[in-house]
Amino acid sequence: MSKLTVTIRSAVKAPIETVWRAYTSPEHVTRWNFASEDWHCPCAEIDLIVGGRHWARMEAKDRSFGFDFEGVYEEVKPQEMISLVLGDGRKVRTTFADIEGATIVETVFEAESENPIEKQRDGWQAILDNFKAHAETID
Repeated sequence: MSKLTVTIRSAVKAPIETVWRAYTSPEHVTRWNFASEDWHCPCAEIDLIVGGRHWARMEAKDRSFGFDFEGVYEEVKPQEMISLVLGDGRKVRTTFADIEGATIVETVFEAESENPIEKQRDGWQAILDNFKAHAETID
């Protein structure tokens, strides 16, 4: 990652196996992949192999705006790390680590140039916070 990067993280109180499943299964992604309650992720597709596609539809619940978030997996190490190249060429790397009874999820992403860094960080962190809340409710 050579561009300006942003790091977000969360300590999820769930086993790494559960956290991995919640992060990589389309049926779970649709339940947490949005930054606020007025948005949702109605569908997602994940082919979790190197060269596989990641795709998620993100849209306002009132249908006033939406977009496809997509990329190709560059590296996959189960329950450790996922590296993704987005459609615009930016890179995203998410790591998973079991530390003191929690799973630390950390994402480093290359910033885009259209929005302020703080807005990008806050949006991605809000999505990760939704993920944490969801993952902590799974058996």
